[in-house]
Amino acid sequence: MRHEVRFSGFGGQGIILSAVILGRAAVIYDTKFAVQTQVYGPEARGGASMSAVIIDDEPILYPKVTNPDIFVIMSQEGFEKYGANAPESAVMVLDSSLVQSRPKCTCYEIPATQEAKQTLGRDIVANIVMLGALVATTHIVTEMALEKAILDSVPKGTEALNTKAMKKGIELAAAGSKKA
Repeated sequence: MRHEVRFSGFGGQGIILSAVILGRAAVIYDTKFAVQTQVYGPEARGGASMSAVIIDDEPILYPKVTNPDIFVIMSQEGFEKYGANAPESAVMVLDSSLVQSRPKCTCYEIPATQEAKQTLGRDIVANIVMLGALVATTHIVTEMALEKAILDSVPKGTEALNTKAMKKGIELAAAGSKKA
């Protein structure tokens, strides 16, 4: 079971942290193999950023994502730069609050930023909402592994907020809109 996951959004959305958390969930709590890479653009905060994770049951011999089959897209620029050419066989989880375009592949529309602001009161946890939706739609790692990895990774004092954000993502995915 090899999956290549590409995360994209704008700098400051927690794109790299999302990939780190997913990799940690796979390796530490689901006993899989994973490798994570990232791209820092010169624009840092505000410009398109990208991070990637490979998760496999077997050791990973080449650490670069070459054929992503899962995309997590959190901004229109991120979609245009890293998701517009997703193959039809791919799965995309996108933040419908911020991404206007839609891919040709299977797509789960999650209003992560909107829900993070309105329901949770902090748009900073939109990436965690997206992680919950990703796991609910793809089962790439278990929900328990994701929750433990989130709790290992977020600042002290924000654990309850981030747990709520993850659960909100799972809930949105269950009720969400899927386009094939």
